[in-house]
Amino acid sequence: MILEKIIRYKKKFVLSLKRNKSFSVLKKEVLALPKKRPAFLKALRKNGPVAVIAEIKRKSPSKGILRKNFDPVALAKGFERSGAAALSVLTDEKFFGGSEKILRNIRAAVGLPILRKDFILEEYQIWESRRIGADAVLLIAAILSEKEITAFSRTARNLGLDVLLEVHTPEDAQKAKRAKAKLVGINNRDLNTFHVDLSVTRKIAGRFPKPVFLVSESGIQSRKDLIYLRACGARAVLVGETLMRQKNPASALKKLLGLNKQSDQKASDARRTLATAEAYREVRRTRERRVQRGR
Repeated sequence: MILEKIIRYKKKFVLSLKRNKSFSVLKKEVLALPKKRPAFLKALRKNGPVAVIAEIKRKSPSKGILRKNFDPVALAKGFERSGAAALSVLTDEKFFGGSEKILRNIRAAVGLPILRKDFILEEYQIWESRRIGADAVLLIAAILSEKEITAFSRTARNLGLDVLLEVHTPEDAQKAKRAKAKLVGINNRDLNTFHVDLSVTRKIAGRFPKPVFLVSESGIQSRKDLIYLRACGARAVLVGETLMRQKNPASALKKLLGLNKQSDQKASDARRTLATAEAYREVRRTRERRVQRGR
């Protein structure tokens, strides 16, 4: 399976990193940096009702090259101008065409908070994420134990980084709840088969209490999808492939946000749709509480 292949490679890759730079040296470099306050989740909260995390990646294991004319800094600047709340930057080179250098260059060019998206298996990678300028790290519940999730999350917080804990199954969701995760990404893509189904967000979102900030990841192709996912409980979406395949990704982001040549009436209609979705969710939560009290 693709995921197993990635994990095998990543374990060897991290070992090579540690041979080139010891953990103690890396820690000294990071501790010499100015102290950092978490900024990623704060930015998402400020960009409601649905914040968009625009993802920058050159390729994927299942789809191959997504963008031949790949200029990550230009993409990041365009997304910043077009209303992205934050960026997601792939740093895996072998499978996704990313690198630490790409993230560092983007960090120097834009002010948006950046999620370092990679397959994090060791604490070393958390410290490395802080060194290269990330504001948040992705932890994937399916490939980590509860003990690792707790330890890695603690390290990230101590370094001023937010954690986006990614789940896909009910079992993953239980891990996230036990870890008391505040920011949870529901991946609509099965990492074993790479099959995408937006209903995964609907099925998993209800397992989390309202204070947990939910991000729906993968498969978002239109504003209609965004509104549907908001109704399911997502307060942000992470969009990568759809934007990368567009001739003008920045313009595509505006369209997704409802900002591209949209009349005031259409914008008002979209806001009413989102408000109705939120009201529906509140009614559903009230019914669920009543049912629970009646048991």
